[in-house]
Amino acid sequence: MSGTRTQREAMVEQQIAARGISDPALLDAMCAVPREAFVPAAMREFAYEDTPLPIKAGQTISQPYIVALMIEAARIGPGDCVLEIGLGSGYAAAVMSRIADQVYAIDRHAELSALARGRMARLGYGNVMIRTADGTAGWPEEAPFDAILVAAGGPELPAPLCRQLALGGRLVMPVGDADEQRLMRVTRAAEDVFEREDLGGVRFVPLVGAHGWRDGTAV
Repeated sequence: MSGTRTQREAMVEQQIAARGISDPALLDAMCAVPREAFVPAAMREFAYEDTPLPIKAGQTISQPYIVALMIEAARIGPGDCVLEIGLGSGYAAAVMSRIADQVYAIDRHAELSALARGRMARLGYGNVMIRTADGTAGWPEEAPFDAILVAAGGPELPAPLCRQLALGGRLVMPVGDADEQRLMRVTRAAEDVFEREDLGGVRFVPLVGAHGWRDGTAV
């Protein structure tokens, strides 16, 4: 057993399962995906710490627990088609790719998209499709999605993302201003019926785009 595998198992046990995350497929995926491959070389010794870490383009990789919390909240399972807004390093998309059938991921930073594509290719995660675009518009040609995860906080739920949910599909996203956001889960119960649940307070970088913060400043 490699040292990093041991670190992953300790991370899952101490930071994730101990806080109530119990989905076996998710725990297995987080044990399998090498988080150190998704952080800058200078940060690799901290890859399994219980904290977010800086990556390129002024962005961050979320702490492992938050990644697990959002994925479990979205109730992702085998056969699902998932959309992620805010690809970042690609770590969450990689974890989801070990559970779902297809993962589509968008980032507005071309540098991050390119780096994540390289990581997916090296690791053999061929079911992750990546594009550089305004994530708040979604990926309409691949809709509907069984789950949509938004790894950035917006002032409201983007209407295009809600419309791209399959019936029964779940959207998980932080909503609020820069100081306080609530992690929301929206389930499309019928064509025009969206049920909302508040999953608690979180803090994410701003969601920038036509249906988010226009200038990157959450006020």
